[in-house]
Amino acid sequence: MNISSLVAQNYAASKTATAPETAGSQNAFLGAASDFMATLQASENTAMRAMTGDADPHALVTALAQTELAVQTAVTVRDRVVEAYQEILRMPV
Repeated sequence: MNISSLVAQNYAASKTATAPETAGSQNAFLGAASDFMATLQASENTAMRAMTGDADPHALVTALAQTELAVQTAVTVRDRVVEAYQEILRMPV
């Protein structure tokens, strides 16, 4: 048996075991991004209705608080991703 064919066969067998699962993480990221955009859109609609007098001030304050929380969460996630990337760059090769 040829050693290169044995190595290629073992590589092909282990390739699927070590492949990253992108479908689940991609769907989670897309879901989080769409939820973030939906929160921003709802808050913007509430703010526009409040300016025309169609929404009460309590709804406006609630919408602004939800938007603030969503933006703070997005910034925290971004900071953690940048921090993880910088940590990876500091690793010796």
